[in-house]
Amino acid sequence: MKRKRAILALADGAVFKGWSVGAEGECIGEVVFNTSITGYQEIITDPSYKGQIVTMTYPLIGNYGVNDEDVESRKPFLEGFVTKEFCRYPSNWRSNGNLNDYLAKNGVVGIEGIDTRALTRHIRDKGEQQGIISTNVDNVEALVEKAKAAPPLEGRDLVKDVTTDKQYDWSEGDKFIKEIVDANSASLSVNNAGKNFKVVVYDCGVKFSILRNLVEWGCSVTVVPAFTKAGDVLALEPDGILFSNGPGDPGAVSYMIENAANLIGKIPIMGICLGHQILSIALGCKTYKLKFGHHGGNQPVMDLKTNKVEITAQNHGFAVDVESVSSREASQFGDLAITHINLNDKSLEGIESKEKPLFSVQYHPEASPGPHDANCIFGRFVEMMKK
Repeated sequence: MKRKRAILALADGAVFKGWSVGAEGECIGEVVFNTSITGYQEIITDPSYKGQIVTMTYPLIGNYGVNDEDVESRKPFLEGFVTKEFCRYPSNWRSNGNLNDYLAKNGVVGIEGIDTRALTRHIRDKGEQQGIISTNVDNVEALVEKAKAAPPLEGRDLVKDVTTDKQYDWSEGDKFIKEIVDANSASLSVNNAGKNFKVVVYDCGVKFSILRNLVEWGCSVTVVPAFTKAGDVLALEPDGILFSNGPGDPGAVSYMIENAANLIGKIPIMGICLGHQILSIALGCKTYKLKFGHHGGNQPVMDLKTNKVEITAQNHGFAVDVESVSSREASQFGDLAITHINLNDKSLEGIESKEKPLFSVQYHPEASPGPHDANCIFGRFVEMMKK
């Protein structure tokens, strides 16, 4: 098989040479690394990666192929994909295609055959930065200049590129999730007594697994575009509202911050990842850009109420400033409590209002991919809606 050369060039001048996978051409985005061993299809279809080129630290990717079930959105939104070694001949009973063809079909430019360990160390040392993957390898200097000229994620509204364009209802559950939910329901003594809690989900780039979890926890789910006004959401008469995950800088999504501010205190609210950051800003906190973000399925998070440590799935490049929670000025929304902390870097992973029915977490309780330690967070949301 004849392979085509490709280059990954970073804005700081670092260059990695390899081979083209997926679609040919060029892509530009912030280069990040993900430490998950499996779950590459879920990662590729996670809308939170809009604007980013994803490097998989695990060296062999594609060995179990792709299928129609393990997708987390309507299409891949990431800009590019980087691997050490690409498997073109997968073996798995669920597989109905290979990853190379899947990327090509969806227009995702990729590169393989580079030293992903060296690239990961470079990002850890120098920080996440803009990069370019190109199958035009004749002028490396020009590629570096394109990467330098690419706009950073700070200040960019990427939610508008991934949100749904119309409201829809979601009813699909998942047998595997149900088994996890049943186990957690027993430990939490959650009993919905046949009641379906109506939940409206703000789609900032929501993953399907969040919707599936809500269904299995006994919720009737309606998804609305991110630009939907707070009054229109309240007109749906929901029992609760969830602000979803999504890509980019939370501070750039001013309309979502406004929606959050207009809803806080009126109805039970839960936030996940970007939704957590948006709610925090609406509550008077500040966010900042992490040096190289948290992307993977092995982040230890401590629940400060119980001192229990959960291993969590995460995907975010921004975080809420811990100091801003305690130092924020007096707010109409009352006091906040920090509920979860990342044990690797002590960054904030969860907050709750002491006076309003609201909490949010930075990590992904739905996982997909990742451990399911934090699934009971959805049960906590159900309990809050029952009160």
